[in-house]
Amino acid sequence: MKDNTIITMKKQLLCLGLIAPLLVACHTPTDSVSRIATGQPIIPIRMTSDTAHVVLTDYVPLLMEQQSQPPSESRGTIAWQASGRLETLNMTGTGALPEEIDIVNHSNVCEEISICNNKANFAIPVLPNKPVKQGFVSMRNPQGAMHCITVGFVDPTEVEKIMVYVQNMPITSTSFTPNEDGSYTLDLFQSKEVSRCGKGRAYLRVFAEDSTYLYNDLLIPLQDGNPITDVALLTRHDNQAQVLYSILVDRFQNGNTDNDWKMNSPEVLDIVDYQGGDLAGITQKIKEGYFSDLGVNTLWISPITQNPWDAWGKYVFHHGNKYDSTKTYTKFSGYHGYWPIYVTAIDKRFGTDYELEQLLACAHTNNMNVVLDYVANHMHINAPTLQEHPDWHTDSILPDGRRNFELWDEARLTTWFDAHIPTLDLEREEVCRPMTDSALYWLENYDFDGFRHDACKHIPECYWRMLGQKMAVRFPDRPIWMIGETYGSPELINSYVKTGMLNAQFDFNVYFTAVHALCNDGSMQNLDNTIRTSLATYGAHHTMGNISGNHDQVRFASFAGGAVGFWEDPKEAGWTRYCGIVPNDQTDNTQRIEEAYKRALLLEVLNLTLPGVPCIYQGDEYAEVGGNDPDNRHMMRFDGLNEYEQNFRQQVKDLIHLRRSSMPLLYGDYIPVSATDDVLCFDRVYMGETMRVEIDRKNLTYSITKQ
Repeated sequence: MKDNTIITMKKQLLCLGLIAPLLVACHTPTDSVSRIATGQPIIPIRMTSDTAHVVLTDYVPLLMEQQSQPPSESRGTIAWQASGRLETLNMTGTGALPEEIDIVNHSNVCEEISICNNKANFAIPVLPNKPVKQGFVSMRNPQGAMHCITVGFVDPTEVEKIMVYVQNMPITSTSFTPNEDGSYTLDLFQSKEVSRCGKGRAYLRVFAEDSTYLYNDLLIPLQDGNPITDVALLTRHDNQAQVLYSILVDRFQNGNTDNDWKMNSPEVLDIVDYQGGDLAGITQKIKEGYFSDLGVNTLWISPITQNPWDAWGKYVFHHGNKYDSTKTYTKFSGYHGYWPIYVTAIDKRFGTDYELEQLLACAHTNNMNVVLDYVANHMHINAPTLQEHPDWHTDSILPDGRRNFELWDEARLTTWFDAHIPTLDLEREEVCRPMTDSALYWLENYDFDGFRHDACKHIPECYWRMLGQKMAVRFPDRPIWMIGETYGSPELINSYVKTGMLNAQFDFNVYFTAVHALCNDGSMQNLDNTIRTSLATYGAHHTMGNISGNHDQVRFASFAGGAVGFWEDPKEAGWTRYCGIVPNDQTDNTQRIEEAYKRALLLEVLNLTLPGVPCIYQGDEYAEVGGNDPDNRHMMRFDGLNEYEQNFRQQVKDLIHLRRSSMPLLYGDYIPVSATDDVLCFDRVYMGETMRVEIDRKNLTYSITKQ
């Protein structure tokens, strides 16, 4: 059968280091069962072994508060039930609904945990430990009825079980019927669960399995009870429709010269001193239409909290393990924002409260979200909070006498990033509670749309649970999207992507595999395997960040042209030479330069066609160059781009607008077509529409075609 027919197949508080306690009024919470039943799609429980540990308070944050109070006539009691042969054991907590349970899926088929009261009910899908097959698609009803959805399989299968949910409520089987060709049709008008959603946005999810495979789940947004097929109905709060743009505030745009400040010290090289970028500069570019023209709709701004006024740290040029103090030497300013001293105060070098409010208002007027980079893992050693509580950080010396600095794998939850930025001991409630309140300060006092969280794997789960539960209590109806930074295995990264924790993380594994496939000795087949692993781990419709680069990585264009080699220390390369698009001795090599830009464009094609949230690091839209930190943090250039850079930016712009105009590229199911060493081909399928993507690393070409 032809590939194009697969779908027919089956304000102001005091600026202290911490707010302790945070003096804000707690909103009267809505019923937590009702809230979760009408919110974003629940992240399923995925069985990776015989037993899974489930923290039910992740799904019902107000659970214990409600159960500690007498049942009311309006709320009723909270009941729960595990379906099928799903065994529950080792329960902790009191009351009708435990706080935590261990579950065993004896049947190895899809099951669910149901939670309900007299106002609403919802279910947490429990998915078996089966290999995931990307072969489940949605299509329009053949008769053209907009209120009907038909789903089926790319390859014929003997379906074992189908589970359907709307707003996390299970759909009764009477409204979801099998067809003779092996597909299934859901009549939304016949579903009482859909009718209960009323007007506005809702989300339909479908899970399917056969005896061998768990299939990719379907996610279909509904508007007023009908499936959305027109992108015009999507808003900035549709997470899958985001295109994220990463801004390093100091290096973006100088909009207010009155706050310019430099150390002007011989100890601090200019590349690690303040350059003048600020909040007013971001607002200026919003008003000029730079982001709207490019097509991005979510801005991630680097930390804006108060950093030290003096210089810290040290870099000395070295050869191997031998340091040469006669070469490059510098201390650093806190221009990047990641050394917080006052975590609830805006750094004066970045702007004022008014300028931040203007930025947020201007962004929202232009239908853009703004996500704040928040640092919870550490503080600068001179922070008043640490002066007052010197025992709030982890030990700097390990029991065996080693310094606990940069021990990323050995002590991942305790290691210090440097001697002047101690890691906070967030396992202790007296530390964790005020730190979560400090994060909430930025939501209470400013209209941010979410957080980018720094150094997630160095922060214990208790912090994420406490933060998530507080957010649910104080902002029950406010869309807040959170994405985190974790380097490691998909299993480690996914451990933080849970309801009540984070919505997403950056998918560094796909990024690193893509870098090697497009610029080194990797293969597109390896890339295909990594993509499938991500989809199986995070879900078919995850909002993981697909990056083109970030402030910690070598600029991709410098890898693509060979200016920075995979065999060398990229940080040293950035300090010792100009890391352009190609090696310095080949700046007149037109062919190599053109090939480098083509390789860089293939990465943008990949990120803008995969499931997830594409993230463009400032300057990557025109293929900015540079080695590792700080050489990857050049001041943003808006004018004076060469012909290659102008053409590259236009192509990236076209790709972004293509993604945002295509429901298959936003919500479509990922269906692999083929993968070889040189070519990756896949389909994105949504409601009868297919977009085919082919990326050829050998010939440096790509195609995105409607089937």
